[in-house]
Amino acid sequence: MANIREVAKRAGVSVATVSRVLNNSDLVSEETRERVLKAIKELNYHPNLLGRNLRRLKTKMVLALMPNVSNPFYARVVKGIEDVAHKNGYNVMLCNTDSDPEREKAYLDLLKNKLADGVILMASVMGKDELTLLAKNYSVVQCCEYIEGAGASYVSIDNFSAAYKAVNHLINLGHRRIALITCKNDFISTRQRETGYRKALEDANIEFDENLIKYGDYSFKSGMRATRQLLSLEERPTAIFAISDIMAIGAIKALKEEGFKVPEDVAVVGFDDISFASMYDPSLTTVSQPKYDLGCIAMEVLLKHIEGELEDPQRIFLEYELVIRESTVKY
Repeated sequence: MANIREVAKRAGVSVATVSRVLNNSDLVSEETRERVLKAIKELNYHPNLLGRNLRRLKTKMVLALMPNVSNPFYARVVKGIEDVAHKNGYNVMLCNTDSDPEREKAYLDLLKNKLADGVILMASVMGKDELTLLAKNYSVVQCCEYIEGAGASYVSIDNFSAAYKAVNHLINLGHRRIALITCKNDFISTRQRETGYRKALEDANIEFDENLIKYGDYSFKSGMRATRQLLSLEERPTAIFAISDIMAIGAIKALKEEGFKVPEDVAVVGFDDISFASMYDPSLTTVSQPKYDLGCIAMEVLLKHIEGELEDPQRIFLEYELVIRESTVKY
């Protein structure tokens, strides 16, 4: 017995188009409709009505998996997800994974057991092949973080060029001893931001010094600890680039406690532009991600997957902005 994919192939259209014809959608041209109907007749295709009806049943629930619900960066992302979801009659279940594969798997079981229609992954820890298989069978979109080479849609920014621009700003201010506070993980943002940092130094003919790289865990206290390690160096840095605002604010706190002025003694740049970045003293120079838009567009893409309007993974990069404030330039 012929299946819907064979009909689509014979008619030279997508499976989604065949589905629209079967559902009498107005979005199909008359010429295309006739071509599909002809293919259905030639192949003697009979749709499985029971299967179609079961597939039409929707929970109107989507999952939003994030690594740390307390991280203020995700607040605006989630607001974007929820606004688009509610506008389209969907509810959002927020799931805190703590980057634990077992917790992530437990939440994804809700999707596999048809208790949710789709999932937005904000920092998945699964492997490339596992994610590709998941996206092949379910509606999946990655937001902010994504796994390179996986067959799943994602919405993000160019972390490499953003980090390059941030470090280049410090170089243009005359800094040569520029430290990096990063994290030990395999997130795409971490790797690309470090690569952008290194490339900016290389292009400015500044020799890379591994002693100027220190590690935190995205927390305020880890930013303080990493900064104190940098200040203990025989030749301390004159500038610090942290891959998150929270660690950057921790860096400023440690500098002030140790008697250093920001930016006169040490300049600091962060990443994300969380709400605290503009409130802190001094206000933080940072890369501003379009957090709300990231959430909105991720949800819009997910809805298209749920409705069968997308067959191929979407790869979307949004614009970012380097926001210069008092932590690098004294007004």
